[in-house]
Amino acid sequence: MNLFLSACLLIWILVTILWIWSIFIKNVSIIDIFWGMSFVIVNLFYAFMSGDFNLRKILVLILVTIWGVRLSIYLGIRNIGKGEDFRYQTFRKNYGIKRYWWYSYFQAFLLQGFLIMIISLPLLAINLNINPEKLNALDYCGIFVWLVGFVFEAGGDYQLWLFKKKKENKDKILNTGLWKYTRHPNYFGDSVVWWSYAIFCLAAGYYWQTIGSVVMTFLLVKISGVALLERNLNETKPQYREYIKSTSSFFPWINTKKTSK
Repeated sequence: MNLFLSACLLIWILVTILWIWSIFIKNVSIIDIFWGMSFVIVNLFYAFMSGDFNLRKILVLILVTIWGVRLSIYLGIRNIGKGEDFRYQTFRKNYGIKRYWWYSYFQAFLLQGFLIMIISLPLLAINLNINPEKLNALDYCGIFVWLVGFVFEAGGDYQLWLFKKKKENKDKILNTGLWKYTRHPNYFGDSVVWWSYAIFCLAAGYYWQTIGSVVMTFLLVKISGVALLERNLNETKPQYREYIKSTSSFFPWINTKKTSK
């Protein structure tokens, strides 16, 4: 419990610093760039403060670092220089410029800090197990699941980045590559990556902490990921409705119809 509370204090300090910075630059989107790195920081804290290393801790340390650093770099490249995300612009408009500077501390920064700590519970459990045991069957299952998730997440992001680079694709829908099988390969992959951490958690002998992976999947599907983006695309891109009819929303599946390009 002391380790978890210490990590909470660390994240609270970091999100508060980011909030102060966001006031000066008038851009709350920096909290999104921090999202991936926050789990790297928390996991590093857990790993080095919990005691001796074993093979599982080292493995998960590497996997979380690869996942988190890639995500933050990708979001940084995508967002830097493009202004505040439309979600925060809407909040700023609705709550008023004179009020949103302090409201954003609770609505964006503290909220995400809280979610970071809940979602990272599997990482805490993995690092609490300091027995120098060998990897077991669940660990190898976790490695496989992580690889699948990472391919979908990183691959989907990369394909979308290449697609958006071409000006002629401005009003078009990406429906090739991984996007042929799911409308959100990156969100699906993100969820799968976090279920791999749940599997590592089970391999370490802990169970209830897998709730962190459940929360991450719920957020991706119902709150900030699929649901939010679907509403926006339905309003801004008429072709997206046809894409919906032929392509699975979340879980990859083979298309039954062709969508217009």
